[in-house]
Amino acid sequence: MPPPLPEQPPAPLPTPDPLPLPLAGITVVSLEQAVAAPFATRQLADLGARVIKVERPGGGDFARRYDTTVHGQASYFVWLNRSKESLTLDLKSEPGREILEELLAGADVFVQNLAPGAATRMGLGADELQARHPSLIPCTVSGYGTDGPWADRKAYDLLVQCQTGLLQLTGTPDEAVRVGISVADIAGGMYAYSGILSALFTRATTGRAPTVEVSLFDALAEWMSQPAYYTRYGGTQPPRVGARHATVAPYGPFTAADGKDVLLSVQNEREWAALCTEFIGRPELADDPRFATGSDRVAHREALDAIISVRFLELGGEEAMKLLDQANIANAGVNSVHEFLDHPVLTERGRWQEVGVPGAPSPVQALLPPADLSGVAPRMDPVPAAGEHTEAILAELGRGPDAIARLLAEGVCR
Repeated sequence: MPPPLPEQPPAPLPTPDPLPLPLAGITVVSLEQAVAAPFATRQLADLGARVIKVERPGGGDFARRYDTTVHGQASYFVWLNRSKESLTLDLKSEPGREILEELLAGADVFVQNLAPGAATRMGLGADELQARHPSLIPCTVSGYGTDGPWADRKAYDLLVQCQTGLLQLTGTPDEAVRVGISVADIAGGMYAYSGILSALFTRATTGRAPTVEVSLFDALAEWMSQPAYYTRYGGTQPPRVGARHATVAPYGPFTAADGKDVLLSVQNEREWAALCTEFIGRPELADDPRFATGSDRVAHREALDAIISVRFLELGGEEAMKLLDQANIANAGVNSVHEFLDHPVLTERGRWQEVGVPGAPSPVQALLPPADLSGVAPRMDPVPAAGEHTEAILAELGRGPDAIARLLAEGVCR
């Protein structure tokens, strides 16, 4: 009888080819600057849309010059503009407007966040565009809306934080402070992005191309809804309490014996009892009438925080977090941005990818888009130099070498 054949390991399953990007074949033309509109269009580019960024001759988007920290490029610009094509175009000139009109005739989406009234003065208002290009989806990102009493006011991120009351919720009892990121711009960009996706779906299913309008004020107003409810129906606005939560306690940072700040959060009565018994070591506190409910704990926050602070001073930061984990209490070290950059949740999951930057000696690290689509690899192409794709786009529109040279010499596409 022949000896049995050695067992062969099963053949590895073939790795499936990546699926096409969901927005492959969609063309977006954008007159964009700063943060909100570029954030919306970058996310469209992540999903495969062709984004043609129309910039001013002689420097382009002013956000290119916010700082020079990323190999000479601005950190805002590098974040917001990968995977786009840059076309410099003088829209005050007749040839420049003709080129833009040709681009719009072949585009699916037009995005602009120009100064109040500028698009309408240029004949690029949503109604005018759709009269000329019925299948085009125009998206306007404004400060306070294109109608109403504040339609003509400029709006920057911090101004909108002020107007929505966010500034009055952020900081300490003694001082209001700006949120540390451009939260109004980010909110506006996110709603513009989702609005455009909804409009593309509507066009695909009904044939109708709806217009999209998002204001920074409306976007941040939505995010302010919880404190708005609290204030309208409770009679007072949530207080400024620094890094603590205004309406939940205990929920904030405490300093351990080694100086490490650790933030903990108790969300319900089970967690409160576990904190008292397993972390503080005083189970009787769970039934203390000062701390019996969430509202009671907020009302007696100073006394409660003092008790927890004493316990933290008996422990190092890592020891405190280990005990909180054992008690199933949510907690986190208060990281610096340097610590965030090396966070294991990013590094061990491969969330950092390389992206090219103009003039950089090597690629820079960029985060993958937050929404993972199974089988789809997001687009992570380079950040463009100002006007980098001008000649290629002009050639695509049928301009020959002599015509392109003339447009460049005349400053239309410098």
